[in-house]
Amino acid sequence: MTSLRASNLSVHVGEKRLVDAASFEIKPGDLTILLGPNGAGKTSLLRAALGLQKTATGTSELDGDSVFDMAPAKRAKHIAYLPQIRPLAWPNRVRDVVSLGRYAHGAAVGKLGPDDARAVDRALSVCDLNQMADRAADTLSGGELARMHFARALAAEAPLLIADEPTAALDPRHQFRILDLIQSYVQDGGGALLVLHDIELAARYATQLIWMKAGRIVSQGSVEETLTQDRLAEVYDISAEVQGTRISMKGAL
Repeated sequence: MTSLRASNLSVHVGEKRLVDAASFEIKPGDLTILLGPNGAGKTSLLRAALGLQKTATGTSELDGDSVFDMAPAKRAKHIAYLPQIRPLAWPNRVRDVVSLGRYAHGAAVGKLGPDDARAVDRALSVCDLNQMADRAADTLSGGELARMHFARALAAEAPLLIADEPTAALDPRHQFRILDLIQSYVQDGGGALLVLHDIELAARYATQLIWMKAGRIVSQGSVEETLTQDRLAEVYDISAEVQGTRISMKGAL
């Protein structure tokens, strides 16, 4: 059972604390969504937990082994990571970009084994990309690019998925489609940690919410436990009424 446990993680840049003593655990069956305003430290926390950003304090362990000491290929076999910024260095075919998700399994673009090819074909299909598989990536719209990069992460078939704003630039239909896919992935035994900005969407899908503000985790737990009028005021400085997973915004405080 693959799990990622971060304990007391802190990230400092000069005198500024981007992340302050944050702890969490992601394990199979979890669909955890990280919420917080811009600048709360969400991306820095993800990168620190993956060993991609220097930490001032804390540990991050994958099945008891330090992520900080782990070879990137080994980490990639266990955790598929979809960053917020997804640059394209050259106009590869969509299929070739998605194939990069198999790199940790020893595959190379244009030299996929049968298992790799099946994983890529499945990812293209479930992300509605079959008709675009042979197009150059630099001809895609923003939403199509978002789906392509998600398909790359999905093709890795890793037991854990960490995705920073996976629904950004997507229309409502494809937002639901991507989150339905992640929900199915979790129900099939995976574990996921996502950053989202849509609170109602997060409440609809999450098994656990983590709330951040000013670099600190201020609350974590189920939707029922943590999605409250007081929490929205504390984290986002907004006045809102909460009814189940529905939020009626009243305005800024």
